[in-house]
Amino acid sequence: MNDPAIRALLYPLLAGGVYVDELPTGSTRADVVHITEHFMHGYEVKGDHDTLQRVPNQLRCYAAAYDFVTFMVTEKHLPKLLPLLPAWVGILVATEDGLRPHRPAAYNATVARAPIAALLLLEEVKQFLLALGLTGVSTLRGRDIAHLLRTNNRIPLAHLAQYVRERLMARLPQRLLARAARKVERDRLAAIRQRRPKRPVRGPKPTAKKAK
Repeated sequence: MNDPAIRALLYPLLAGGVYVDELPTGSTRADVVHITEHFMHGYEVKGDHDTLQRVPNQLRCYAAAYDFVTFMVTEKHLPKLLPLLPAWVGILVATEDGLRPHRPAAYNATVARAPIAALLLLEEVKQFLLALGLTGVSTLRGRDIAHLLRTNNRIPLAHLAQYVRERLMARLPQRLLARAARKVERDRLAAIRQRRPKRPVRGPKPTAKKAK
């Protein structure tokens, strides 16, 4: 099974909230993120033709940002994947009959303020910090904001996480419109390419005969 087929099995199971494909998360992208008012659940897909080389980095990024993490894999990956994942990470096995639960995802207690905030735009994070009464953040750069989030214990993790969830959920209609616009543009360009006449294939130019 490939990635699109596995995602198609997952989407009907995501009740409530919204889901986002390919959400930038740390130094990687989460294949699917289910976002509700109460939690964020990151899903990583490993189809038959995928490898497990990026699993350690993906797990590190997801563990810092999402309340729950689940890997969806085909049967061939399961034996090698199990030693790579801690017990709190959920596993779904993709088959032709659907998704078979191998183990459920447990609550992740390792989320941190800076990685969660990095899911938003920098200006959105600054607005949150200003609303808390922190001064001088308007002119800070991204790395300075990240340092502030890591070191200032006055910034409540629960409130920040709720703010991030609300902003991401509110942004979904914009994402859908942008996705639709990109599809229209791709279709337009494809139609133009199809209308272009094909250039005739020319044979090699005849070589001039040398005078004797």
